[in-house]
Amino acid sequence: MPVTIGRRELLAALGGAAASWPLAARAQQRALPLIGLLSSRSPAVDVSLIAFIRQGLNETGFVEGQNVAVDYRWAEGQYDQLAGLARDLIRQQVAVIVTLGGDASALAAKAGTATIPIVFATGSDPVRTGLVTNLHRPDGNITGVSTFLAETEPKRLELLRELRPHATTMAVLVNPGAIPRAEFQLNDIQAAARSVGQDINILNASTIRDIDAAFAKLVQMRADALLVATDAFFFTRAPQLVVLAARHAIPTVYFRREFAAAGGLMSYAANSNESYRLLGVYAGRLLKGEKPGDLPIQRSTKFELVINVSTARALGLEIPPTLLARADEVIE
Repeated sequence: MPVTIGRRELLAALGGAAASWPLAARAQQRALPLIGLLSSRSPAVDVSLIAFIRQGLNETGFVEGQNVAVDYRWAEGQYDQLAGLARDLIRQQVAVIVTLGGDASALAAKAGTATIPIVFATGSDPVRTGLVTNLHRPDGNITGVSTFLAETEPKRLELLRELRPHATTMAVLVNPGAIPRAEFQLNDIQAAARSVGQDINILNASTIRDIDAAFAKLVQMRADALLVATDAFFFTRAPQLVVLAARHAIPTVYFRREFAAAGGLMSYAANSNESYRLLGVYAGRLLKGEKPGDLPIQRSTKFELVINVSTARALGLEIPPTLLARADEVIE
């Protein structure tokens, strides 16, 4: 189910920190400028990232609960709920909408309003997915930050091939509900695979049951390796994916460091913390009256390779020394 949550509930999820806020400040929240935060993910996934958004807001002079309030909406991976959640925020007359969790959130907000400033965080090329027409001067009421993660799927395929050079059966897990990104991802991955003569099998998953079914198919086909495509829903299901990959001994490469930290074999990803700080900075600048079209799309330039050698040992894999030498982080 999608989640509507206010600042008090979010802070409670952080360990009851709401008690440290002055009662008067909480009572005055509705009189403060209001940011609407719309995410396709879940509170549990986004809590640590929101700390970096707050940092960026603070750098522009805004402190949540003191001179700005935030109204939170989470879709819990149900992309079809985003349009309704966006309309709800618009009815609240928010001053700025901040979107997390990829293109789906940003596109829902963009479809809902042409006047309220929107700042997004996405892993895709926002021109390619139709969010903006120009990276340097975004059009309309929207701007944001992109890690361009989805455009690095061929790089993850390359890393997987380096790890399993003799693999004959490789698979890619894609969420077909991630429109339009899924189509672009598949095109890029298939083109990369063809260029090196690698056969790949495409598996689709948009629900928890779909993920279980996909791994059952992986076992049936005796897959040598798996690439999990960039997707907000998959991020919310990180524990499930990592556990299933370990249970069925399938070497897997992921799109966020958090997967490797949770026991996944390998990840190749942008440093998202800086992206979310920049998101907060842009939200603060929009609150101060700057126009979205005057704020160019920010782009992450630092990508990190993380390898969990403990997981590799459990899988009976020997990581090639050349791959280990390039790793930004090795988890023992």
